[in-house]
Amino acid sequence: MSQILVALDFSDLSEQVVAEAAKLGHAFGGKLWLIHVAAPDPDFVGYAAGPQHVRDNRAHTLREEHRCLQAWAEDLREQGLDATALLVQGPTVSTLIDAIHKHDIRYVVMGTHGHGKLYKLLMGNVSEGVIREAHVPVLLVPAPKQG
Repeated sequence: MSQILVALDFSDLSEQVVAEAAKLGHAFGGKLWLIHVAAPDPDFVGYAAGPQHVRDNRAHTLREEHRCLQAWAEDLREQGLDATALLVQGPTVSTLIDAIHKHDIRYVVMGTHGHGKLYKLLMGNVSEGVIREAHVPVLLVPAPKQG
């Protein structure tokens, strides 16, 4: 059975990424690992003792993201697919690469937003990082062109 990692960022593209992953899952009979890499908690001094509303908001966001992942996984299971949802925190590319190794992933499905060169220079590009590091096939679901 092929293990398929489905990297989700909760953008407008995520539904399409899940749909494409479902097609692969049906074609290969594979298990789908739906994963969202949440940003790590800030390292700055005093975060742990920082304002309670900041910690509460962060916890609420993570719970909502986890619920959304679980809903997608449940929908996939109703389609007859084996699906597990994971929400992890860390640097996005290295965390995805770790998951690829840990779960013996054979394919990766993720979206690409087609940001410009300046954005890539300043922010990096997750899909490029995964392609460079993964050493397994990566299916990129493009964002629809605007205009």
